[in-house]
Amino acid sequence: MAITLPEALIPSDPRFGCGPSLIQLDDLTHLQDQGPHLLGTSHRKEPVRALCREIQQGLRDYLSVPDGYSIVLGNGGATVLFDMVGLGLVRKRIVHHTCGEFSDKWFKASRRIPWIQADSVAVEYGQANTAFVTDGADVVACTLNETSTGVMNTRLPVVGEDCLLAIDATSGAGQIACDLSRVDVFFFSPQKVFASEGGLFVAILSPKAKARIVEIAADPSRYIPAFADWKLALSNSEQQQTYNTPAVVTLFLFAEQVKRMNALGFDEVERQAVAKAALLYQWASERDYLSAYVADPAFRSTTVATIDVADTISVDKLTRYLDEQGLVHGIEGYRALGRNQLRIALFHNIAFDDLKTLTALIDFLIASGEFAA
Repeated sequence: MAITLPEALIPSDPRFGCGPSLIQLDDLTHLQDQGPHLLGTSHRKEPVRALCREIQQGLRDYLSVPDGYSIVLGNGGATVLFDMVGLGLVRKRIVHHTCGEFSDKWFKASRRIPWIQADSVAVEYGQANTAFVTDGADVVACTLNETSTGVMNTRLPVVGEDCLLAIDATSGAGQIACDLSRVDVFFFSPQKVFASEGGLFVAILSPKAKARIVEIAADPSRYIPAFADWKLALSNSEQQQTYNTPAVVTLFLFAEQVKRMNALGFDEVERQAVAKAALLYQWASERDYLSAYVADPAFRSTTVATIDVADTISVDKLTRYLDEQGLVHGIEGYRALGRNQLRIALFHNIAFDDLKTLTALIDFLIASGEFAA
């Protein structure tokens, strides 16, 4: 199709996807400036350990991590932690609070472990978890931001002294506030807000969680493979290392982003995120062919905006055109939801002005009539 676009409707960067997210290209130049003394060197030596140390201290400052908590780095991404929680932190029973594809995947990972009981408290997709079940559980699992649906869960359950609260914060950490003093396991991977590559996890552990690690590891009847061994992950992280070889480029990009965000501080990053979210949701409310998927404004994410599109418009055609033309990448709805939907990242590196341009571009293309269903 032949569509002539005004220059003013082209975003300065086409990357609006929900992960991996927009990486600052200047960071790659800075990486090259390291010469032969970082890439291709042992992760047991100081250059790579210095990166791990920088990330750990940077996160401690940025997220206001309480004293006594440990910051664990490991390989495999947050998905590995779905298994690690069940294998190495649950005594007998974990209760999951699910509200979308990723929180449900975590529940299913726990359910596959035959020697623990995994139960689910589920709400309809597009809704938030507001009623919590903690009785009889020794781990309670929640999701800070459901990446598939754009639901933000900022209400936390209160757990007892003998229960751990575990939070999957993958697409919320760094941009959605969470009181870590109330959380025992706060985990994420850095390819969302923290603008790095995938394959790495971060787990922030309370003293209570660390005591549980020791307790479970001492039980000879429990099978814990090395890749999921919390004791190994924790002891290596205390030495500013990962247990097995990490992707050093991922660590470098992560460290650069943490520095960038620390320069602003969490409050300013959060303020910018709220402004971006307000822009997107107001846009959706003012168009008769758009609507916010999450009905309750209190639970609409400030990192992942999900926008339903009228059935008279083909989102598949629209997003394919944008992608093929190199104009916009990554705004398709989450595939498993099967909705005629846009899913747009509001992560820190995505500029407010580019989001504003994106909305005008989508309006222009829909008005052209070329993307009718």
